[in-house]
Amino acid sequence: MKAVVQDEYGSPDVLELRDIEKPVPKDDEVLVRVEKAALHIGDLMLMKGEPYIMRLGAGLRRPKKRIPGFDFAGRVEAVGKEVRGFQTGDEVFGETNGGSCAEYSVVPTDKLVHKPGGLSAEEAVAIPVSGVTALRGIRDAGKVEAGDKVLINGATGGVGMYAVQIAKALGAEVTAVCGPSNVELAKQLGADHVIDYTQDDFTKGEARYDLILDNVANRPLAEVRNSVAEGGVLISNSARSKGRWFGAVGRMMQAGIISMFVKAQGRPFYSQVKSQDMVDLIAFIDAGELRPIIDRTYPLAEVAEAMRYISGGHASGKTVIAVGD
Repeated sequence: MKAVVQDEYGSPDVLELRDIEKPVPKDDEVLVRVEKAALHIGDLMLMKGEPYIMRLGAGLRRPKKRIPGFDFAGRVEAVGKEVRGFQTGDEVFGETNGGSCAEYSVVPTDKLVHKPGGLSAEEAVAIPVSGVTALRGIRDAGKVEAGDKVLINGATGGVGMYAVQIAKALGAEVTAVCGPSNVELAKQLGADHVIDYTQDDFTKGEARYDLILDNVANRPLAEVRNSVAEGGVLISNSARSKGRWFGAVGRMMQAGIISMFVKAQGRPFYSQVKSQDMVDLIAFIDAGELRPIIDRTYPLAEVAEAMRYISGGHASGKTVIAVGD
């Protein structure tokens, strides 16, 4: 099968399209023929091996996970003997541990759901990692209720676009922070107020919010907490913090320590994709309260170029890879 592979950490130049062996599913796994994959900032971090602290789990000298991509949409090719609820030919989507930038990938059934007929494969592949992260941040960690004032920093990125829509669906008054080119998109997503960060700094305004979901980390935590209302909380969720050794991990560690002493500082949350969360997101979609936004689509042979685009930090929605039919 064809797959994008890397043998070392580095720039997008380390990615190569090769012919490799097709994976074989374990008894509790499903083999999927991948139609679409999607990339996000986490894929970029794993490709580069930065921050370096990540290598403790990802591989010290070279990556254990050699095929990029977690999100996928496709069809079931084969099932393990212990698998129930899925059969050959089913249209599915979810998260794979093996890498989705390949013609085939194996998937555990607890990270797999059937694709609704009303969703295209391109729309479905945009949901898993970013959608679940937003759901966990808004609904679970943020505990958003009707009437809450919510600010989403980085409102039109992969996570932000879902966070705005989910907060609105839960009845919140939403303020979106984004760049000038994405102001109209933020309004289309349902934001009640939009702040162009090139014109205004929300941390210096008078408005206070019950929840701030910070997907950007472009301000010190203390400055952002100044915009949190009494009884409110700041949830840090950024993979773009600078620093080769700790980067975003350091930011999360800092937030976690501060949260033990400062009420307004929420604890960082770990967003592991599970089937039930994707089912909940499908319910929002079926109710007309949520829609995936696709920014760009690249062919499998241009995954390196897609990574270069993501590294710019200005994607408006999800970056999709067309793998197969």
